[in-house]
Amino acid sequence: MRKKVTVVGSGNVGASVALRLADKELADVVLVDIIEGVPQGKGLDILEAGPVEGSDVRVTGANDYEPSANSDIVVITAGFPRKPGMSRDDLLMANYQIVKAATEQAVKYSPTSILILVTNPLDAMCQAAYQVSGFSKNRVIGMAGILDTARYRSFIAQELEVSVESVVALVLGGHGDTMVPLVDSTNVGGIPLRQLLDQAAIDRLVQRTRDGGAEIVKYLKTGSAYYAPSSAVVEMVESILKDKKKVLPCAAYLDGEYGIRGLFVGVPVKLGERGIEKIYQIRLSDQEKAALANSAAAVQELVDVMKSKSGVGY
Repeated sequence: MRKKVTVVGSGNVGASVALRLADKELADVVLVDIIEGVPQGKGLDILEAGPVEGSDVRVTGANDYEPSANSDIVVITAGFPRKPGMSRDDLLMANYQIVKAATEQAVKYSPTSILILVTNPLDAMCQAAYQVSGFSKNRVIGMAGILDTARYRSFIAQELEVSVESVVALVLGGHGDTMVPLVDSTNVGGIPLRQLLDQAAIDRLVQRTRDGGAEIVKYLKTGSAYYAPSSAVVEMVESILKDKKKVLPCAAYLDGEYGIRGLFVGVPVKLGERGIEKIYQIRLSDQEKAALANSAAAVQELVDVMKSKSGVGY
């Protein structure tokens, strides 16, 4: 029997995830959205590309969760973008309600599934899904570190005019202004980055990585990134469904690792058929430890707001 993946939200990110999953023949795909006709139309369009792409998976769209029953993975991309005049707390609580509802339906129809969160603010939304689902911590995972690391690697490769495949790097922490690119362990073809670029250039690339999403929003005006985020999600899905056990930076629930307890923060994990199968605690410099602690504190602030406004304990 083929695997099954449900993608909640048929906007640019969700539809791109569904398309990439179908093109790779990873699983049958169910695209769920509350907007009547949109998931059905996009699902049918992706399905009809199958004969050209040589993909035999089934792709369906729905406005309810019944067709999603018994999914192996549920990817939650649905959520509001931040609009003019909307505070960060307003966005947080609006998306909390969306993620809460989607998680409840995922639990109802796919109680053995693994949840992958994409909705922003990412780390806080992972916390909400974890609390609402009651799933074990290995089955709730946030997509952020892969995307942030991909941006970091892209900018380094562009700067040095080398293949992105030669750039080995890792970005930890929350998905936002406080993310932590690990400069000391970054290398290009085995050569430490610090031997190839001066500190000013490194600082510029680190800052561009932190501003990566905002840079795209600035160009698009009315939208945000979706091609790279969808690629990152599909890498996670593939590692889980094929039990590849890739080591990838993902938002994971920490229970004392890195001195952080009770929060979702981006760290290196092993992804296999059980979801997060191992959290790797790597040696960090004092500066990196401080930066990660600062990033976790920023996540904690969001969780505290969510807790106080929702009345739910985290």
